[in-house]
Amino acid sequence: MGMMKEFKEFAVKGNVIDLAVGVIIGAAFAKIVDSVVSDLVLPLVGAVIGKLDFSNLFVVLGTVPAGTAMTLDALKKAGVPVFAYGNFITVAVNFAILAFIIFLMIKQINRLKKETPAAPAATPEDVMLLREIRDSLKNR
Repeated sequence: MGMMKEFKEFAVKGNVIDLAVGVIIGAAFAKIVDSVVSDLVLPLVGAVIGKLDFSNLFVVLGTVPAGTAMTLDALKKAGVPVFAYGNFITVAVNFAILAFIIFLMIKQINRLKKETPAAPAATPEDVMLLREIRDSLKNR
């Protein structure tokens, strides 16, 4: 029973629950960023560079069977080895945008966490009395 009790204490701790919530929110956030990258950013970058579709950038590394379309999906289905560097570009851009957004979020959170310097604590009464005695002795 000792192990079950320890596991229950571990599973119910706030840190584990916070971690679970963070993972769930992170997964949802990753979908949002993936959509921003693939649906908004990459089409704009492709339009500026010359209507490139990064997902279809690849180099064929093997022989292509007759009748196979020269698209990444068709080549992969046919079992042809391809060097799909376009997918890597998409993932790298996705990571850069995600990292930048997280940086901005952390920066904002840290800015909000900064506390204004607290006023100095009031001097204890016994110290005040000792100062008065000292000043009184100096004036004699």
